[in-house]
Amino acid sequence: MSQPVREASPPIVLTFAASDPTCGAGIQADLLTLASMGCHPLCVVTALTVQDTAGVEGVLPVDADWVADQARALLEDMPVAVFKLGMLGSVENIAAIAEIVSDYPDIPLVLDPVLASGRGDQFVDEEMVDAILRLLMPQTTVLTPNSLEAMRLALDESNENDHPSLAECARRLLETGCEYVLITGTHENTPQVENILYGHRGVIRTDKWPRLPGSYHGSGCTLASAIAANLANGFEVADAVRDAQEYTWQALSSGFRPGMGQYIPDRFFWARESDDVDLNGEGQFDERA
Repeated sequence: MSQPVREASPPIVLTFAASDPTCGAGIQADLLTLASMGCHPLCVVTALTVQDTAGVEGVLPVDADWVADQARALLEDMPVAVFKLGMLGSVENIAAIAEIVSDYPDIPLVLDPVLASGRGDQFVDEEMVDAILRLLMPQTTVLTPNSLEAMRLALDESNENDHPSLAECARRLLETGCEYVLITGTHENTPQVENILYGHRGVIRTDKWPRLPGSYHGSGCTLASAIAANLANGFEVADAVRDAQEYTWQALSSGFRPGMGQYIPDRFFWARESDDVDLNGEGQFDERA
């Protein structure tokens, strides 16, 4: 009997992130998004969390040697097209991951700087922020902070009168060595959500999306993973960012509320029976937990 023809492997994306038992955010959100967008996801767990859809109650970082061993085993076995980084858990993990990705300078890296939950639970201290800026930012292809994260990362702590605009935040972040910065505007007081992609020559694209009601758990993870998936599928950065926003809007607009807290994006919205949605080039992006 003849053997069936094996299809080539789909693009492979390696994500480093914390585990979220709700599967709304964290590494589970990455896996759902990457699979939904035609990639094969690999995952390195950086921390365990105790949380529900209302908030995070505890974080237990994984030992940095275990983080490194997880990644090295995968990278020695399979070809990775893109790295995606989320919540990393500790300074030691940041250092270990920075060393690993430095061995693969040709692989694009999407960094979602998860600094706090939507409820305000803090995930990083100043030492971790400094490590992200020094060790990871110079290796980052696309950085995806919301406006609050951009301000925290770019703030000059030595100057109490420092109140940079978002454009100035982007400029400072680009100076750390990353190639592109996508600042999302859900937290800004604007009629529409405005997301702006910056490069070293200035604004590359601006996308405006009508605001959805409610609060969503894991939308930032979804956006960053969607960008990573698009890069793995061969998109140029500007197109990867635009398409990822539309995917995220669709997932959010189809979101559901399984618990007593935030809504969860439906990353497999396209597999459900629903009316067609005509965005006409417009849509919405709402921010993460």
